Amino acid sequence: MTTTHPTVVIGGGIVGICCALYLQKEGLNVMLIEPAMAGDSTAKWSCGQIAVSEIIPQSKPGIIKKVPGWLLDQKGPLALRPSALPGLLPWMLRFMTHARRSRIDTIAHELASLTRCAFQDYEPLLAKCRRDDLIGHHPTLELFDDAAGLAHEQTYVELRRALGFVSETLNAEQIAAMEPALAGRFSHGLLLSDWRTVCDTETFLTELTHSFVEQGGTLVQGSVARIESQGSRAVGVTLASGEMQPAEQVVVAAGNGSSAFFETLGIKVPLIKVGGYQVLLPNPGVDLTHATFYADGGFGLIPMERGLQIGGTIEFAGNHAEPNFKRAEIILEKAKTILPSLNTAGMEFGAGWRPFLPDTKPVIDKSPLLENVAMAFGHGQLGLTIGATTGRLVADMLQGRDSQLNISPFSASRFTLAGG
Repeated sequence: MTTTHPTVVIGGGIVGICCALYLQKEGLNVMLIEPAMAGDSTAKWSCGQIAVSEIIPQSKPGIIKKVPGWLLDQKGPLALRPSALPGLLPWMLRFMTHARRSRIDTIAHELASLTRCAFQDYEPLLAKCRRDDLIGHHPTLELFDDAAGLAHEQTYVELRRALGFVSETLNAEQIAAMEPALAGRFSHGLLLSDWRTVCDTETFLTELTHSFVEQGGTLVQGSVARIESQGSRAVGVTLASGEMQPAEQVVVAAGNGSSAFFETLGIKVPLIKVGGYQVLLPNPGVDLTHATFYADGGFGLIPMERGLQIGGTIEFAGNHAEPNFKRAEIILEKAKTILPSLNTAGMEFGAGWRPFLPDTKPVIDKSPLLENVAMAFGHGQLGLTIGATTGRLVADMLQGRDSQLNISPFSASRFTLAGG
């Protein structure tokens, strides 16, 4: 049953489009507002993984000792721009409070409650798409230089396995059999059996958006300037063009752009953007079947329909920073050390600004001020993995249903409580 006014979803990235599709499944009239073209969001320049066991927060024990290295080594897999440090310091201090092993375990358990639903929650959305091959069938490889590198990760490997995620230790022969192009280079690795790679990040987003429109959804290319409210309810949104769009309900799923609405929503959330860099080689000259992450090198090699994507480097640069594509050049040079014959003709650099919160968890919650507004942002590197699950949870919230999952760990209020 449609409403007089649409439910408006602000943000057409992976989380926004999944929210729109799940609300559409409820029979609602849904309008999706996004300034970029379909498929051209942060997730386009991601590693394309449905990474169900990527549940270990970035704030691992000993992280505070690494900060000087991030400042000094701008070629490392994780870097901190010196000019950004003063502005980032309060966020970094919060970030480090989650480096205790007890917090690592808690956050991993909480994120696992979302990630283990990923494939099940994507299924009804993908069933309405034109293509049936948007998620591939091959698992993902994680490779190490030596036994010490694998041993260093063993604590987290065991934690993932304890939470029900599957991985298998690989030797040199097994790695070579799976990826002949890497034969003789690696003798230690993991097969992440329950990870999958999307056919292509841009195509994945575009197909979901096309499905939304085909099913009667309204797609508006534009920016939302503000949410309009009366009392405890949102009544619409005003676009940057000045046009006022009435709304029955609103979802804020604008990634980094969500912070523009925090005052209206009645929240204070330490959201920052973290850069992730990618190199796309349309004709790489090497054949890879599996997405392959070189743990000690800090990058991944991801075969997609539009070419081989090389990515994974992370940069804390500040919320107003422009991309530093020298970091893309760095990961390309690192990739050449294991695949010297890479063809770089026609290469393209890209940067995706991930919306990060200090505990690596997203906000999935309702506004404390506006009872008909849901919030879904801060997914960091897990947007593609838990986009559909977030969409389902948002639909539950706005329809007044109790969720089968405990979503209290993802409340916005956790940052205003003691120790948050």
